Amino acid sequence: MATVELTTENFNEVVNGPGVVLVDFWASWCGPCRMFAPVYEKASEQHQDMTFGTVDTEAQTELAQAFGISSIPTLMVARDGVVVYAQPGALPEPALADLISKVQQLDMDEVRASIAAQQQQQ
Repeated sequence: MATVELTTENFNEVVNGPGVVLVDFWASWCGPCRMFAPVYEKASEQHQDMTFGTVDTEAQTELAQAFGISSIPTLMVARDGVVVYAQPGALPEPALADLISKVQQLDMDEVRASIAAQQQQQ
């Protein structure tokens, strides 16, 4: 599956949907972003049951600002509409594979309960 270009128009619909969604915040001038792109594309081909999206931070400045993106590439992962990972830095292929595996193993009921407990403490 090819990656999906995410914009302010389709971002919420894609990311808040069911399943696992990976989002790569990048820019064409960014060397580490260009190095990470083939790793990300290969993972998208290996995991066709997931959605792999990209956000061009130059073209989609509103999205980059909304998520506080100050360093690229930044990888964000959402599962069933809940952001479960967001870190800057280009991941090597084994680290990305490990992250995907861990996200697949998450107990989302447990994650939602943890989020609800944190919100009650605030």
